[in-house]
Amino acid sequence: MKKLLLPALCALLTLACGTEGAYYKPQAQIMPQHIKKIAVRPILNKTEIFAMEDKLYLALYDEFLKNGSYQIVSEDNGAEGVIVTTITRYLNVPVQYDSQLIPTVYKMDVWLDVVLMDKSTNTPVWREPAFLGTQTYSASTLPGGLTEQQARERVWEKLSKDIVKRTVDGFGSVMSENKKKVMQNPEYTTITQ
Repeated sequence: MKKLLLPALCALLTLACGTEGAYYKPQAQIMPQHIKKIAVRPILNKTEIFAMEDKLYLALYDEFLKNGSYQIVSEDNGAEGVIVTTITRYLNVPVQYDSQLIPTVYKMDVWLDVVLMDKSTNTPVWREPAFLGTQTYSASTLPGGLTEQQARERVWEKLSKDIVKRTVDGFGSVMSENKKKVMQNPEYTTITQ
């Protein structure tokens, strides 16, 4: 009798969950209705790499303009939401070498802390504390290789698209890394080539 009870319960449970409407669908996290204008605050750079933040700011600003979902204004000119971005870590390390131990492939990781602030309540609408942009690239001395600056440009393009997607499409559209994993790992140091 006991041998038949467990399969019968499993079949009944499967049948009950298989009906229409019996699946998990989270509610979409949409931007608050009163936010129609967004400002992009100048980016703060907490790394030792000079002037990286300017290129990321321009890429992010241009991506919001291309998207067109929200009007982009200055923070003092009626913005209801403000994108606040901080570059927290930059890591560029060789990951492959040739026979003379000369680096041939590099991996670049850039971590951002991104917050969309609601100006009316001065509270965050969303926050991604470990937003990660990654680019693996061949050394510029190889055919099709990139310089560190060109690799950075690709990372800025990817990150700006992800930030705009996160803002427009809402929660779950982009995920950040686990901040504890990033910050407590001694291998994650700020290094450049």
